[in-house]
Amino acid sequence: MSNINFSGLKGQALVIEDKDIPSMKEFQDVIPDHYFKCNTKTSLRYLLQSALIQSLVVAIGLSIPFTPKMIPIWIIYALLSGTTAMGFWVISHECGHGAFSKNKTLESITGYLLHSLLLVPYFSWQRSHAVHHRFTNNITNGETHVPLVIKGNGVTEKVGGEKELHFSNSLGKKNYGILQLVLHLIFGWPAYLLTGSTGGIKYGTSNHFWPIKPFSKALWPSIWARKVWISDIGVGLTLLGIVYLVFKYGLFPVIALYFGPLLVVNCWLVVYTWLHHTDSDVPHISNTEFSFMKGAFLSIDRPYGRILNFLHHNIGSSHVVHHVCPTIPHYHAKKATILIKKAFKKAYLFNPDPIHKALWNIACNCVAVKSDIKRRRYVWQSSYKMVD
Repeated sequence: MSNINFSGLKGQALVIEDKDIPSMKEFQDVIPDHYFKCNTKTSLRYLLQSALIQSLVVAIGLSIPFTPKMIPIWIIYALLSGTTAMGFWVISHECGHGAFSKNKTLESITGYLLHSLLLVPYFSWQRSHAVHHRFTNNITNGETHVPLVIKGNGVTEKVGGEKELHFSNSLGKKNYGILQLVLHLIFGWPAYLLTGSTGGIKYGTSNHFWPIKPFSKALWPSIWARKVWISDIGVGLTLLGIVYLVFKYGLFPVIALYFGPLLVVNCWLVVYTWLHHTDSDVPHISNTEFSFMKGAFLSIDRPYGRILNFLHHNIGSSHVVHHVCPTIPHYHAKKATILIKKAFKKAYLFNPDPIHKALWNIACNCVAVKSDIKRRRYVWQSSYKMVD
């Protein structure tokens, strides 16, 4: 453990024992029954909140001239608009989990429309995200942000950790960290949708738009392949609408008002998923030692502050609760988090590091994992010397 670069968690996740992890019943006993239930009117109110905020931001954008000399202003606008639009992503995310409404038709339509407008194939993501929840931090069956393994067996693990560590050392920690931030924040989300990048080895090279050969079909069993095609219709219609707007108003306005903010939305999505499940002293679990509750409690809550929590419906500060029971709506998850923090002090993970510091830490230090045979887990290594 002495070779590990401790984060603000100070090694807490490395000393959690099985007896510290609550059962699902123990978790449910701590939380009032009504917290597990969503309310359609309340969910629609939060959707309206995001819509009103975004309308105001777009109105501001429409007052900015579409001229090259205003590009610096449009960059600032993209940062603002993409940050506020992330609220729609969180709402559609809740739809995908069944946490938006008891009216499942309304829920599916809402999630489908919102995700399609963000160029996300709704049902495809719903399926892969469910797998991610089922096998959080599982080194074999995990989905998204599954690390490379040093000297793995090559069958159930993503081997190549030694090569990545050599590459990291050759670049230097600072340059490697910058490269990882660029790769993850700019290219990470489209790479995941198109190739399953950072996904688990079990699922092969997947594609969220094309559920058949030449891509792997492992993520799309039974009726899910048909649902992927249905998802494509929504994204396709959105793209047709964008093409229409380009012909009517020109390319510059569409980039300024839509694609710039969309890039920022994608960055936020990666920030949240990356920081939720990665830290320099948070292990991954072998398949033989894995349990759903153990994986869920390896999720990490972080301090995003009042403004981002308001705009993004507390997605980053109540993620442990969300992973244990994703049908709990966000407006109850915040209160439920306070309860589980008190009830399960040893198991609940909250990293107080500022977000920028946390991002830099994982970009530089979470290079590859090495098997801790005694504990049947995998811990992060940041330099090749640690492997020897």
